[in-house]
Amino acid sequence: MAASFLLLLLLPLPAQALSQDGLHLLDAKRALTVPAPALADWNPRDATPCNWTGVACHDSDGAVTVISLPSLNLAGSFPAALCRIPRLRSVDLSDNYIGPDLDVARCAALQRLDLSMNALVGPLPDALVDLPDLLYLNLQSNNFSGPIPESFARFPKLQSLSLVYNLLGGQVPPFLGRVATLRELNLSYNPFAPGPVPPQLADLSALRVLWLAGCNLVGPIPPSLGRLTNLTDLDLSTNALTGPIPPEIAGLTSAVQIELYNNSLTGPIPTGFGNLRHLRAIDFAMNRLHGAIPEDLFHAPSLETLHLYANVLTGPVPESIARAPSLVELRLFANSLNGTLPADLGRNTPLVCLDISDNAISGEIPPGICDRGELEELLMLDNMLSGRIPDALGRCRRLRRVRLSNNRLAGDVPDAVWGLPHMSLLELNDNHLTGQIFPVIAGAANLSKLVLSNNRLTGAIPAEIGSLSKLYELSAGGNMLSGPLPSSLGGLAELGRLVLRNNSLSGQLLRGIQSWKKLSELNLAENGFTGSIPPELGDLPVLNYLDLSGNELSGEVPVQLENLKLNQFNVSNNQLHGPLPPQYATEAYRSSFLGNPELCGEIAGLCGGDSQGRSKHQSGLAWMMRSIFIFAAAILVAGVAWFYWRYRTFNRSKLRADRSKWTLTSFHKLSFSEYEILDCLDEDNVIGSGASGKVYKAVLSNGEVVAVKKLWSAAAAKKNGGGEGSGSAADDSFEAEVRTLGKIRHKNIVKLWCCCAHKECKLLVYEYMPNGSLGDVLHSIKAGLLDWGTRYKIALDAAEGLSYLHHDCVPAIVHRDVKSNNILLDAELSARVADFGVAKVVEAKSMSVIAGSCGYIAPGMMDDRHIYEYDCCCCR
Repeated sequence: MAASFLLLLLLPLPAQALSQDGLHLLDAKRALTVPAPALADWNPRDATPCNWTGVACHDSDGAVTVISLPSLNLAGSFPAALCRIPRLRSVDLSDNYIGPDLDVARCAALQRLDLSMNALVGPLPDALVDLPDLLYLNLQSNNFSGPIPESFARFPKLQSLSLVYNLLGGQVPPFLGRVATLRELNLSYNPFAPGPVPPQLADLSALRVLWLAGCNLVGPIPPSLGRLTNLTDLDLSTNALTGPIPPEIAGLTSAVQIELYNNSLTGPIPTGFGNLRHLRAIDFAMNRLHGAIPEDLFHAPSLETLHLYANVLTGPVPESIARAPSLVELRLFANSLNGTLPADLGRNTPLVCLDISDNAISGEIPPGICDRGELEELLMLDNMLSGRIPDALGRCRRLRRVRLSNNRLAGDVPDAVWGLPHMSLLELNDNHLTGQIFPVIAGAANLSKLVLSNNRLTGAIPAEIGSLSKLYELSAGGNMLSGPLPSSLGGLAELGRLVLRNNSLSGQLLRGIQSWKKLSELNLAENGFTGSIPPELGDLPVLNYLDLSGNELSGEVPVQLENLKLNQFNVSNNQLHGPLPPQYATEAYRSSFLGNPELCGEIAGLCGGDSQGRSKHQSGLAWMMRSIFIFAAAILVAGVAWFYWRYRTFNRSKLRADRSKWTLTSFHKLSFSEYEILDCLDEDNVIGSGASGKVYKAVLSNGEVVAVKKLWSAAAAKKNGGGEGSGSAADDSFEAEVRTLGKIRHKNIVKLWCCCAHKECKLLVYEYMPNGSLGDVLHSIKAGLLDWGTRYKIALDAAEGLSYLHHDCVPAIVHRDVKSNNILLDAELSARVADFGVAKVVEAKSMSVIAGSCGYIAPGMMDDRHIYEYDCCCCR
């Protein structure tokens, strides 16, 4: 008996069966495409699904109640098996590839559904309203289209609805005002038809968040919205709303944030906002508001951020601003404000950013502007400020950006200001400042841009400036600086722009400048430099602007300068002599060498009178020899062209008959000639055609492959539907590409090898991208190559290229036509930003013209006083 009992103890226990909920979960997994190692622990051998990734269960009986599987690259339609789990309350499958279908009609117990950032398409399902307990519905960042169905008015318990970033049409529906339980409504950034803000939304008495940004809203803001006394966040930005701001909006007693920027609102700012005790942020920028800033606006005790820039506001800055206890960020630039700043500004206010640029404010900078020690950005350019820069500014150790240019400031710059440790930008140009640059500037280790032009600064440039390893720009032209250039300047590896024209500098030009690999502009004109031009200048890889005119330089023009691809070259009014390098011995460079009497020979009339007389006979003989040579060469070329025409098509002969007249401008060292490019312009080599021209694949004799874009001529552009202005548009596109790509270098921006032009025909030669454009790949059978990791890398590559254009190019460049077809992919699927035909340099206060392709235009972005379109790209 005892033996039998022991035998029973040794027998294995039967395996515990997987619960029914677990079986449904495995069915759901099988219905999806699940990349390894995601959901590896969803295994039938584990009988407790509550231990599986993303699964939560009820404490008492182990029933599955929550499934949370965000960002796992899951793909496929919504798995119906999940709806067979009877007590499932919450499903989060956000940031996956769920789609295209959504069927949740049988998920009767659902209270929370998050399918944001997926691939769902088609109309919004009516069946969603049949979920009786649904409280939270987030379908943002999908591709739902069509109008919001009227059935959505019947949600019995819904508290939060987010449909942002879809493709929804129709107008913003008023019937949503009947969902009485709603607390959050976010419909932002959908291409709705133009329509008003529905006044019926004011019936949502429980509403706390109302976000309707970028919804194509027109007309006035309904005063009835003032009845939403529980509302904390109101965002009606980036629409086309007109009329005044209703005074009732200032009665939103629970408001924390009110955003009405980027509309066409007019009239004065209503009083009453100062009574909102919870209000932390107001953004009324980029409208047409006028009148004075209300005094009571700064009485709001919690106000931290106030944006009123780019309006037509007038009058002085209110004195009450100096008593705002919580104000951190104040941006009032691009208005018509006048008067003086409050004398106590900054002493009682923890300001981090102050921008009052582009106004008519006068008087002195308040001495206590940084007494709280928090200030990081002080932007006051383009005003009428006078007096001295406060000494206290030198104790503002957190300052990163100071822009005080184009004012009437005078006196010496406080010593300590030069050496602020976190300063990245110091812009003091176009004032009446005196004194010198102090050696303490060595302490400004993060300084990247120092602009001091057009002041009255004196003394030598301190050698300590060479310790600023991050310095990109030094502009100090139009001062009275003297002495030689410090040799330490030659070691600044990040230097991209050095402008010291119109000073009293002397000595020889720097040697040992091999570190200037990023220098694109060197302007030392109108000084007293002596000695010869350093041949090392010809080794600077990206230098395209060189002006050494108006000095006392001697010697010959170094032949090494022929290595440069210069857009601007001027060594006139010096004492140079000897022969010109062959590349510059043409009429096109006449103005570059004027005022150097000993530079005679190749350019007629360049020399002075006596020298010209002495060389008259030699020049005549040279002219005769050249004429004979040109005549013989012309006969030879004509004969070759005639024989060539016999063997080629009429179109190709038309292109090449005058090929000796093509002008080639290269931006890199080339291993091919323009003739090889012309040989490849055959219809068999066409790989694409667009609004601006045809693109050819050119395989060169050395095995290298390049892409050649042949821009449409005016006649061809009209033929292709371009209209009357297409010829000039093609010219503008060519100029924009050459102007932009010719001077920038970045691994994520397509490389422009060279350009060729002859009469109306213009060619752009780029590096070849084997995988074409991102748009082509996304809409072809190659889309399968783009897993999530690759897509993320492509987006990051494109973002790095755009970041370089926006932040590292001086001045900044805005692409204005970023789309998937303008993102090119190389053999390793690395991305390059391409097609700069509508790119624009950001120099004006605003760009009022929207350029590029139709599609999504991101909200306006702000960089100090510049308002411009923001380049953006997304891929999934």
